[in-house]
Amino acid sequence: MTEEYKKSTRHGIFITPIQQMISSCSGAFLTSLFVTPFDVVRIRLQAQKKPLSKGMCFMYCNGLMDHVCACVNGQVAEAQWYRKGGHFTGVQDAFVKIVKTEGIGSLWSGLPPTLVMAIPATVIYFSCYEQLKVVLKYQDGQRSDWWKPMVAGASARVWAVSLISPMEMIRTKMQSEQLTYKQIREAVRRTINNRGVLSLWRGLAPTLMKDVPFSAFYWFSYENMKTYVLLTRGNADMTFLDSFSAGAFSGTMTAILTQPFDVIKTHRQIELGEIMTHARNKEITSTWVLMKNLYEVHGVKALYTGLLPRIAKVAPACAIMISSYEYFKKFFRNLNESKQAQSEPKRLDS
Repeated sequence: MTEEYKKSTRHGIFITPIQQMISSCSGAFLTSLFVTPFDVVRIRLQAQKKPLSKGMCFMYCNGLMDHVCACVNGQVAEAQWYRKGGHFTGVQDAFVKIVKTEGIGSLWSGLPPTLVMAIPATVIYFSCYEQLKVVLKYQDGQRSDWWKPMVAGASARVWAVSLISPMEMIRTKMQSEQLTYKQIREAVRRTINNRGVLSLWRGLAPTLMKDVPFSAFYWFSYENMKTYVLLTRGNADMTFLDSFSAGAFSGTMTAILTQPFDVIKTHRQIELGEIMTHARNKEITSTWVLMKNLYEVHGVKALYTGLLPRIAKVAPACAIMISSYEYFKKFFRNLNESKQAQSEPKRLDS
């Protein structure tokens, strides 16, 4: 660690949990607004590999977390966006056909309920990550701590996804069947009685299979790039452009590494939606059987279906999210530092 960095580091200046929550949520809305169209196209391309019939569910993501929906605005059958537009030959073709057939608004299908789920998920995830870094005694600019972001990122994702999973299941059921709160309570009670409490976490395994490696690789890449910048320049903080660039690069590389997991996750969630809406007693295909069938029918290329639109989504999503997060953390840290400096003369006078 350079002497300049040691001198410029502001020890003892922290941000409060509320300030941390505000920081973690700052980019959620902008990220969702920007990346949802890319993810709609990505899932439409991936879903073509698995036939869908009327009334089935689809899965999409907003850059922060994944969601399963059976319909749009409570409408079923022909109103489902994945049924329109015909076969897509590529990313550009999908964009053109979706806008032409369904209108430009369809690129943001389901955005409001996505935001409702994204906010608590973001708070839980980033708060867990920061607290785990404290537990592991991670320090910015310390090369020997290179492995700690990976452990903290993977652990935080497991914790966040596990907590959100039952909420996502309940929200999906409400949207697919248009149930009242009283009816949903009864449906959840029956589900627990018939299938056990663990049924509320159905679909958790494929989610973890994709999200945990992504989180581990992403934070490993980002934090080590951050350490390099801080040590090289002797700064205490990353600039907005530094965070944006590091987030985009880390997101791109991680998306390429984890793309096969994303494809399998998509097909598992689609299958889950089919079971929830129609074939309730049908058993879910195991992840490995699904992967084997996909490979045998469509080949290795099928495991990388939708890679380009995913990169186009993930890179800016990670860049916007992490740069906003770092910016607001820096803002609150400066604010707290200023308040602390103002209070010190008063204590000296007293």
